[in-house]
Amino acid sequence: MTAYLHIHGLRKTFGDVVATEHVELEIAQGEFMTFLGPSGSGKSTTLYILAGFQDPTAGDILLNGRSILKVPSNKRNIGMVFQRYTLFPHLTVAENVAFPLRVRGVPGHEIATRVARALDLVRLKGFGDRMPARMSGGQQQRVALARALIYDPPVLLMDEPLSALDKKLREEIQHEIRRIHQETGVTILYVTHDQEEALRLSDRIAIFNKGRIEQVGTGPELYSHPATHFVADFIGDSAFLRATVQAPGVVEFPDGTQVAGVPVHGFAHPGSAVEVMLRPERIDLAAEGAGMPVTVRDLTFLGNNTSVEVATGWGDTLPVRLNFGHPLTGRIARGDRLMLRWQPEAAHAFAGPGIC
Repeated sequence: MTAYLHIHGLRKTFGDVVATEHVELEIAQGEFMTFLGPSGSGKSTTLYILAGFQDPTAGDILLNGRSILKVPSNKRNIGMVFQRYTLFPHLTVAENVAFPLRVRGVPGHEIATRVARALDLVRLKGFGDRMPARMSGGQQQRVALARALIYDPPVLLMDEPLSALDKKLREEIQHEIRRIHQETGVTILYVTHDQEEALRLSDRIAIFNKGRIEQVGTGPELYSHPATHFVADFIGDSAFLRATVQAPGVVEFPDGTQVAGVPVHGFAHPGSAVEVMLRPERIDLAAEGAGMPVTVRDLTFLGNNTSVEVATGWGDTLPVRLNFGHPLTGRIARGDRLMLRWQPEAAHAFAGPGIC
């Protein structure tokens, strides 16, 4: 991948508080990159430095091979869409969208043409004379998106733009953002704490935690091959079982069950405590045969699958998802003793501080 945008060794402190620490990331032209992580993980700080709203303590940002740190925010030609729509309430939709062009001195006849094209792009044709107060939240966010795109910025930054919308509307605008990205080819950096949103929209995702990037990859890569305990826990549904390393790739659970071929992440040697991550949809239950003995604690029929909570012999619990038509669907009840099993490569073991 050729780096169109290079975030190099970015560090930002506020007094004694470290907001970001050695953020390193290369983004290709036209890529949709999402910064995903919990509140306070450094993702928005990184975005604000890119926009020019904050100065880094150390590091650099290169756009097309040139540093932009000394370029004022209003000269970087980078589009920005915020969580709150930040529309001018006294201006019409067309006037709001036209504003970036007017401050750049674009001729009036050209402004009218480009405003019409931008409103058509976000499917608001015919809304130019409407006032923002007379529009829904989703429509206002489309106006904000049109305004950010109207001057053809090389990079578009989006900071939690859909978090104020309800679920149905959020999914509708997600679809529109994805369509607009495909039609325009603009490079997008998108901040969210919603993993489902990140998986829906992104070409790649950077997982932020405590000011650092823990892992970068596509959704399937992060889900199937998490590099750290945090990533495994943050992306998708997961459960963790205590175990001990017996030999390279071999872990033993407290009831004596041993499983070979489990990838172990972090420094571990025989005798090390680890936590084994399992995905609910990648484990299975059987009435008999090989596996780990478990007891059914609860079960809920959800139509296309049955969610089953099971308990191990030492008291850990975990969810199992049985697809509709599974041999045990409708045939098990609370208190049943079953065998839990999975393919070794479907599990990941994590060693490190705090695991005991």
